[in-house]
Amino acid sequence: MIMNWLFGITSAMAEATGDAGAAAGDAGVAAGTAAGEAVAEISPVAAILQMVLPLVLMGVVFYFMLIRPQRKKDKKVKEMLDNLKHGDRVTTIGGIYGTIVGIKDETITLAIGQKNAQPTEMTVARWAIRQVEEVSVENDGEILA
Repeated sequence: MIMNWLFGITSAMAEATGDAGAAAGDAGVAAGTAAGEAVAEISPVAAILQMVLPLVLMGVVFYFMLIRPQRKKDKKVKEMLDNLKHGDRVTTIGGIYGTIVGIKDETITLAIGQKNAQPTEMTVARWAIRQVEEVSVENDGEILA
């Protein structure tokens, strides 16, 4: 469809050239090809459009299919990391579950282990947090669904 549109532009440009285009068209018909088809001249503007337009279209497709969704995901992760607070249940990128007991600039201290025993504390980088769990455990006797 787009190529038909481009060829329509090139034929319109060839018709607009007037006598010079007609003379070139007649020469093309006279010379011909092995199949007897006419050789059409393409103006420099149309040739540039035919080369650049597919690249522009690929750029637009890459932006909407790859770049834009990744930026949205990165924004969501940054927002989650900025909203971490004391007491949040989190999962690290290594698969460790813990509760945040301390937050400094770029480090987070997690309490790992059971509530009845003395929990082990571990310090991880802020970027190492994968997700914040939605359900927080407040009572050991409560059964969570």
